[in-house]
Amino acid sequence: MPLALLALAVAAFGIGTTEFVIMGLLPDVARDLSVSIPDAGLLITGYALGVVFGAPILAVGTANMPRKATLLGMTLMFILGNMLCALAPNYATLMAARVITALCHGAFFGIGSVVAAGLVAPNKRAQAIAMMFTGLTLANVLGVPLGTALGQYAGWRSTFWAVSVIGVLAAIAQWVWLPKNIAMDKANLASEFMVLGKANVLLALGMSVLASTSLFSVFTYIAPILQDITGVSPHGVTIMLLLFGVGLTAGSMLGGRLADSRLLPSLVGMALAVLLVLAAFTQ
Repeated sequence: MPLALLALAVAAFGIGTTEFVIMGLLPDVARDLSVSIPDAGLLITGYALGVVFGAPILAVGTANMPRKATLLGMTLMFILGNMLCALAPNYATLMAARVITALCHGAFFGIGSVVAAGLVAPNKRAQAIAMMFTGLTLANVLGVPLGTALGQYAGWRSTFWAVSVIGVLAAIAQWVWLPKNIAMDKANLASEFMVLGKANVLLALGMSVLASTSLFSVFTYIAPILQDITGVSPHGVTIMLLLFGVGLTAGSMLGGRLADSRLLPSLVGMALAVLLVLAAFTQ
């Protein structure tokens, strides 16, 4: 795999860490800023809204811009947002900083996926995209548990400073390893929106919406649930986040290989497997 994919994966690692790590630090943030757990949870909602509105706006606004410059610009926005999170003196400022950080999230992964697929042979495209998204899932294996542990030890702000450093490393890697001239199709805004009329696109979007809703309904409050309801220690929360991330990473790597061979049967099979596991553990 080209080193350019590694550069994209490093950026994905940083973005994934800053998105998920606050879930492990929710009680610490709420206590430090003197807000309730539900109010602190809105920081995650604010980030999600930033992703929802930022992705289409930035995707349309940068449709005809050079891909390398666009990805670097979004990474710089990510660095700025995390630095503002680390410096936020109050809840309102932290909320604004989270939204700023989130603006580049969806667009980066959308553009990054296209770039990743264009860096390899056609029969390796799914694996290339999975490679980039491995950075996102590795964020749950390493970034979130380590970031949570760092935040519990040195204060939650230290975690955002550490993520800012990851962003700087990602920007350097993209500057060095991404090709200067990345091939791109001329964008047509009308055709960009017309794609939403295709059944297979709506199916993919629907699956993503349902999967994300089910995940974040629980994952948002995983730290207070584990500590206050099940009696898990802060150290135990870190271990649980690690186990969660291992599952995500293994699934991402396996999914990329299966998609390159048989896409639809793989999707159906994995969905059925998830339903069987949930049924077995909820009896």
